[in-house]
Amino acid sequence: MKDLFIKWNSISLVKRIIVGMIIGAILGVVVPKWSEIAILGSLFVGALKAVAPILVFVLVIAAIAQHKSGHKTNMKQIIVLYLIGTFSAALVAVIASFLFPIKLVLAQGATDVTAPGGIVEVLKSLLMRIVDNPVNAIITANYIGILTWAIIFGLALRHSAESTKKLLVDISEAVSQAVRWVISFAPFGILGLVFDTVSTNGLDVFKDYAALLGVLVGCMLFVALVVNPLIVWFNIKTNPYPLVFRTLKDSGLYAFFTRSSAANIPVNMKLCKDLGLDKDTYSVSIPLGATINMAGASVTIAVLALAAAFTVGIKVDLPTAFILSVLSAISACGASGVAGGSLLLIPLACSLFGIPNDIAMQVVGVGFIIGVIQDSCETGLNSASDVLFTATAELTERRKAGRKVDYQTVKADAIKYNIENADI
Repeated sequence: MKDLFIKWNSISLVKRIIVGMIIGAILGVVVPKWSEIAILGSLFVGALKAVAPILVFVLVIAAIAQHKSGHKTNMKQIIVLYLIGTFSAALVAVIASFLFPIKLVLAQGATDVTAPGGIVEVLKSLLMRIVDNPVNAIITANYIGILTWAIIFGLALRHSAESTKKLLVDISEAVSQAVRWVISFAPFGILGLVFDTVSTNGLDVFKDYAALLGVLVGCMLFVALVVNPLIVWFNIKTNPYPLVFRTLKDSGLYAFFTRSSAANIPVNMKLCKDLGLDKDTYSVSIPLGATINMAGASVTIAVLALAAAFTVGIKVDLPTAFILSVLSAISACGASGVAGGSLLLIPLACSLFGIPNDIAMQVVGVGFIIGVIQDSCETGLNSASDVLFTATAELTERRKAGRKVDYQTVKADAIKYNIENADI
């Protein structure tokens, strides 16, 4: 048994997850009545949801408490990159929706959720979540509130004893290790999730929404492989693809399977360390990015809102489409402050076109059906972008200082992607 366990762990996690997906799909088709298998997915998602809020809380507190006074960080530039990336993704989604207009086969709406009534309500909800009770914020996975209180406590602990700071670091390492243990069970969790989706909806459900999924996934791939590299190139003035591919491989792929940006934080922190980035910066920018860097969410909101408009026969003019891009970007940044995430912000975007709420909630129902693919791609794009823009900000500073890019322990990948340490 021990040898089998060692051999299992020696296989790449991604390969194990793919095997889990295949087995889950086969079981979903062959024995759809074995509903007990689905509990594997519920346990996995439940464990991630349980530990992720604590992870963000302790990581940010420890990072800020350890920050050395006078040490320069690139947080301002990183936040700007996050916002530019999110808005650009929304703009891509709007353009793609005009080029490939989608009409939906409407599904039953999500009847157990309530969508926000307007952008003012979204902003009000966001502000109230910022000042939420810190214990309640952790319990309810209110990441905006968690981040706010973690920053406050971290600042308050900056002048504490070194032993206290060491304890905080030890606690953050312990929680990170716990998350890594949970993620190691991803193959079984993914097996359960895929089985649940296939056994409940069948494989035909993806045929009905193939065009919609094509636009959604196409937009996210375009953002990941074209838009984000352009943003990076504009800042560092050198080939961005080695860094883009590295973040997609070592961050986006894991986030795709775990479907949780917060749970992927330890993966992103390790990648930043491997890239030789400044810990004082990435220890804050990565948890922040998991909260506000939502390019994938902005794509989902814009595409599904325009699909709803086309379905009911509404003609959308260009000025309104541009406003939708802005609205999608703003809403996406506040997605973690609204229960249900990006899908529940679709009715808000639909209200821009005067679409009735009952129609909008049917579109939300469609979102839940295709969520196994849509949410995975969305999370993968969001998570990879967190590391990409954090690295971009630091490499920009190195370029301005006339220094070389030092990939440090990433030199093995430099060979793989046929690059050298570049002068920038």
